[in-house]
Amino acid sequence: MNQVKIRKLVFGEGRPKICVPITGRTREEIALRTAELKAAKPDLAEWRADWYEEVFDREKLETTLAWLREELGELPLLVTFRTREEGGEQSVSPEDYAAFLRTVLMSGQADLIDVELFRGEKLLRDICKEAKAQGVKVIASSHDFEKTPAKEEILARLIRMQDCGADLLKLAVMPQDAADVLTLLSATLEMSEKYAKQPVVTMSMGAKGAVSRLAGEVFGSAMTFGSAGVASAPGQVSVPELKMALEVLRQGK
Repeated sequence: MNQVKIRKLVFGEGRPKICVPITGRTREEIALRTAELKAAKPDLAEWRADWYEEVFDREKLETTLAWLREELGELPLLVTFRTREEGGEQSVSPEDYAAFLRTVLMSGQADLIDVELFRGEKLLRDICKEAKAQGVKVIASSHDFEKTPAKEEILARLIRMQDCGADLLKLAVMPQDAADVLTLLSATLEMSEKYAKQPVVTMSMGAKGAVSRLAGEVFGSAMTFGSAGVASAPGQVSVPELKMALEVLRQGK
């Protein structure tokens, strides 16, 4: 499997990297969330730009990106617009979604950008090529807040992301029962052992799926999402608890 290096962080080796989302509807709220994140000391930050009320004002978007980059220093920055269809805060047209991605790429402020698989494989392929030219990594993503697809469907989505040229392959699903969590973990293991050329990031959401956020290294997931204040998805664990759990699991290695 290829390793993906972002600043000093290497995906595909060691324990799963801890990412904390930055939410906030205004610059003031974003500043508060950023301060909480810095205090928690995760491995990387994700700016959830879909929370930001002024996200479609290009000048304000670029200004906020530049401010975030300066505040985070050498901490890697993932920039995400999570669409409402996949659990995000705002709806967006295909044209505005593509424009957002390209604005982020051209800003030079992001280390990593999220592109949803179901926005279209052509867009994903195009952004992967453009991002490579800009020195930015792409995490392709797919989210299901209603259910856990069959194992075969999970594998198919991850493989499609990889075939489109993504650097990291992310999938999050909602379990209805413990068997669904096992389905996600089994698919993650099979993907990482048989098909993955790029690091895989998976999680089962909600309280039932919390174990998937802690045991990713065992099954082949390279990153986990934690909270430092406000959680951005159901089932997120605080950064101190995540660090403790990940180290406990590593002690047996």
